[in-house]
Amino acid sequence: MATAREARAWARSALRGIGDSLYTPFCGTDGDDIDWDAYRTLIRYCVGDLGHPMLWCTSGLAEFWSLTLDERKRLLEIAIEEGRAVNPEVVVQACTAAMSAKDCLELTLHAQHAGADIAYIQTPMMEAHGGEGVLRFFKYIGQRTDIALGMFNSPSSGYVLTAAEGARICDEVPAVCATKEGAFRPANSRLLHELAPDLVIWECEKTVYRAGWLRHGIVCPAQLGTAGYLFETPQRPLLSEYWDLVCDGKLIEAMDYGRESGLDQLEIDLGSWFTCYPGRADYFTHWGGAFKYARRFSACPSVPIRIPGRRKQSCRRKPRPKSKTPIDGSGLSTPHRWR
Repeated sequence: MATAREARAWARSALRGIGDSLYTPFCGTDGDDIDWDAYRTLIRYCVGDLGHPMLWCTSGLAEFWSLTLDERKRLLEIAIEEGRAVNPEVVVQACTAAMSAKDCLELTLHAQHAGADIAYIQTPMMEAHGGEGVLRFFKYIGQRTDIALGMFNSPSSGYVLTAAEGARICDEVPAVCATKEGAFRPANSRLLHELAPDLVIWECEKTVYRAGWLRHGIVCPAQLGTAGYLFETPQRPLLSEYWDLVCDGKLIEAMDYGRESGLDQLEIDLGSWFTCYPGRADYFTHWGGAFKYARRFSACPSVPIRIPGRRKQSCRRKPRPKSKTPIDGSGLSTPHRWR
């Protein structure tokens, strides 16, 4: 775990590889309970079977907005416990976004004391008065904690930081060492790197990696928080093999691999399912129901979602042939089920 003072030196070497954004396996009536055994199994699968070196906890895929503070704390504690039992070096990233600064502080202090490596704060979801308001929020947390901090710049918050605003936060809050740029705006990330060269950046628009941005030090060698467990299996580690080629600078080979393995086609076929709910097409979402529907074709546990989310099966779009789904076409579909 890095302290605030050590954060930037630590991040440069520690944040690399695939980071799995863990979903919450709800159970019971209306998903009011959590299947803790299924959650433990998911963690062991990601860290052990898939060998992924990072976890991204209690964020969008976890449906953090529907969790109590106690549930979020327990989910993080179990991720640390199970993940490090398999790999003592696994990097555990806690997402501590909350509506109030006090709740965010409580979660961030908990992450610090529980042994998380870094805490990411998503841009506040209500009454964020521009970059100045987000800066005040980060200062409030930074002045009261001693852990590495990261930004999560997501359009789902309702306000997306400009490059200048993100750079100012980095300049005035020394613990801030990394950012997940989730708005798919490569030009903004490129400018952010110019303004804050010490900041570790993951640009979610992955084509920038094929363009050589990692080689030039603009972005980092990590997918900080992604559903990597849906894009490969232990038998077919498509994403890991592709990412290794990218990180080794073998970009032509990586592009060939993406095409020939079916990984590129899988992403094309998935389209906007993970980030766009059909009933509210103008909103950038982390649609838990879509991710949990996709896990039905992989080796991940079967779980419901929690109110106010909606299951994917209940939404209507042009139907695909019943015999084939994007996951089926990738060759990742597996009969294996959790024991």
